Amino acid sequence: MSTTLKISKDSTMQEVLDNYPSAQRALFQKYHIGGCHSCGYEPNDVLSVVAGKHNITDIDEVLNFIAEAEEIDKRVQISPADLAEALKSGHKPRVIDVRTPAEWETAHIDGAQLVDENISHEIMNSPKDSAWVFYCHTGKRSMDAASYFAGHGFTNVKSLTGGIDAWSATIDSTVPRYEIARDMNTGRGVIKPLRSVVSDAQGCVTK
Repeated sequence: MSTTLKISKDSTMQEVLDNYPSAQRALFQKYHIGGCHSCGYEPNDVLSVVAGKHNITDIDEVLNFIAEAEEIDKRVQISPADLAEALKSGHKPRVIDVRTPAEWETAHIDGAQLVDENISHEIMNSPKDSAWVFYCHTGKRSMDAASYFAGHGFTNVKSLTGGIDAWSATIDSTVPRYEIARDMNTGRGVIKPLRSVVSDAQGCVTK
């Protein structure tokens, strides 16, 4: 086992996630840990106990997989500045938006394409070294997309760090920033302008 591991079999799930943010997605994708109520866990649950509930006996394998997943996450991320530079080059990556159509209508990066079944099929059948950059609102959904294709052998897929929100904040301020609030009556997500941006524009003091 690597000596650089920051967690052990006795670490709580909260400690696991604090040290390896990618662990939540990685554990679900490989072991189906945390995907639903029956396979979920509490922050204070111990990793070895959680693994045991899923009939996983090789805890060293789990620990190393968590660390490897974190390294993969780092390799597939691209900063807004680096993406902006890449889009000026002669070998532009294809930029794919993995958000909802409603979010796309609210704001999107110029030149990007909203993912659909045809684009997914195109990506899967493209050369393994083709350059693709995925983005979402804050970078979580796009990491899922990039990790999925990386897991299928694609070597040049990236996820935009911070998502379109970071792009708007650091590269293109004309792209509207927004937040997704939950409708108290329906429970559905509702897209609203980012409160801090609106407040700043109106000269308000946020609390």
